[in-house]
Amino acid sequence: MANVLVLTKYGRLGASSRLRFFQYIPWLKSAGLNVTVQALLSDDLLQKRYECGHYSIGQLLRAYSERCRVLLSRREYDVIWIEKEALQWAPLWVEAALLRGTPYVLDYDDAVFHNYDLHANAWVRRFYGRRLDGLMEGATMITAGNEYLALRARSAGARAVEIVPTVIDLDRYSLAEAARSSKDVQYIVWIGSPSTVRYLQLVAESLQELARSHKFVLRVIGGDALNIPGVCVESISWSEESEVELIGECDIGIMPLLDSPWERGKCGYKLIQYMACGLPVVASGVGVNTEIVRQGVNGYVANSAEEWRSALDKLLLSTSLRQDMGRAGRQLVEDRFCVQKTGPRLVEILQRVARTGTADPACGAREANNEV
Repeated sequence: MANVLVLTKYGRLGASSRLRFFQYIPWLKSAGLNVTVQALLSDDLLQKRYECGHYSIGQLLRAYSERCRVLLSRREYDVIWIEKEALQWAPLWVEAALLRGTPYVLDYDDAVFHNYDLHANAWVRRFYGRRLDGLMEGATMITAGNEYLALRARSAGARAVEIVPTVIDLDRYSLAEAARSSKDVQYIVWIGSPSTVRYLQLVAESLQELARSHKFVLRVIGGDALNIPGVCVESISWSEESEVELIGECDIGIMPLLDSPWERGKCGYKLIQYMACGLPVVASGVGVNTEIVRQGVNGYVANSAEEWRSALDKLLLSTSLRQDMGRAGRQLVEDRFCVQKTGPRLVEILQRVARTGTADPACGAREANNEV
């Protein structure tokens, strides 16, 4: 039985850790892998950060000390599966030394390398700008949430790169067309966090114009209280238990984004959530959004205030259009963006690396033939 050490940045409370790692743990265990998970920053620490706005020096020292302790026992494991980096801001040589001797797989769902190479401080850019590239080069495999992230890994000299999108679990998401079609007021939904709710200001003008001719509510899940004059805004706290129901009660999902290097690294997860609930979507034409949204089929890509207004106007006016696009989106999720599709792939990757120390499928095949 292969032993897998899973090093996440957060516990389940952190979206990236929950979606890219924790939802796969049952799949790994079902495949017979022995899994040990160690989160750098626990749910308790993350919750305190939300409340206080920062971590204390003592909290970070204890977290990093525990992570180093776990890494010192790395030879007990056949493969290490790491969320982005094991020791953020540590010198590359320190992290490389603590990973040496055990094959590791790095996973990226965000352009975190821009923390370093686009940092405002020139010294950080000089000494840390290629830090993650060095980790990528030493990895046995890189899994990336989209092509933008995969391209960076390839340019860093990564030996093997595979795109694994951020996905939902079909068992948690169901359609609610009947409930939606009977409502008098339409709901436009956005889900995110306090740090990303600012993107809604990009479409504030379009929403204000629509509010003059349409009766709708903008439901904001997980963001701070938002005020857009003239628009009815409903702000709701996020929880893992309620998010699917809160999205499913709505009619249209939106994902406005800036067009910058950071945003190009995003994986479009909220679009996948909306589509899984059978909602049509409108999204900025940035990064992977243009791959997920099939124009006029499951939603619209909008790159100007007028395009946003026009797309939302069409959807608010037509129940049948919303339903048709919602069904198309749901089908896309079932075909490509669910853990039922990516789970077996990820299990196979980790099994192969644990068994052979390489990402080359041919090595596993040769080993199997030799055993026969």
